[in-house]
Amino acid sequence: MTAQETTLIDVLEGRRATYQLLTRFFRTEVDEAFLAALRETRFPAHTGEASMDRGHRLVVSYLSHADADVLSDLARDFSGTFIGSGNDAYSAAYPFESVYTNPKRLTMSDARDEVLMLYRAAGLEKLESEKESEDHLSFELEFMTILIDRTIEALRKDDEELAVSYLLQQRNFLEDHLLRWYPMMADDVAKFAKTAFYRGVGLITLGFLESDGEFLDDLLADGEDESEKEGEE
Repeated sequence: MTAQETTLIDVLEGRRATYQLLTRFFRTEVDEAFLAALRETRFPAHTGEASMDRGHRLVVSYLSHADADVLSDLARDFSGTFIGSGNDAYSAAYPFESVYTNPKRLTMSDARDEVLMLYRAAGLEKLESEKESEDHLSFELEFMTILIDRTIEALRKDDEELAVSYLLQQRNFLEDHLLRWYPMMADDVAKFAKTAFYRGVGLITLGFLESDGEFLDDLLADGEDESEKEGEE
């Protein structure tokens, strides 16, 4: 493995850690263990991405001023922001791709079938869920984590062709799914979240997904340029 590949693995591990954090944010309420971990996390002040930087400031500020009722307050806001009253499809930032890509904002529609097919094609039956639809944001974020894991493994085995195929899968999944609908959900998070914490989470997620799409575009473009140069020699 070359020094360049080692550096890329370091970058991929950072991406994986961020996707894991985002997955946890949206999967369920903050508990004591997660709160303790968040308080130990050093969120960067300047990433160069405006939405992420605003989100980090909101989360850090909220955590630094949180009182003894913080878990109750966050649980209430998680429910109000992501579950809503259940009266209609416009009362919360429902974390399902189908809601934002179906004209009637119906869950369990085409988007769910599409991502489920991708999970199965990748051999990930375990991402199927009895509790939540498979197009839940946390599952889609987890899928990215798994693809990054596979990329790292391929690089460690010096299988560059396989690593590139996993990077392509990540870029395609971002473009065809996460970036296709999450920006609309981010608008709803800003609308419905009552705490600075979840407003910040919404912004961090938006900024990271957009910057990650740009990262993958640049990385794959560089790889194509290198291949063309090798072909000319």
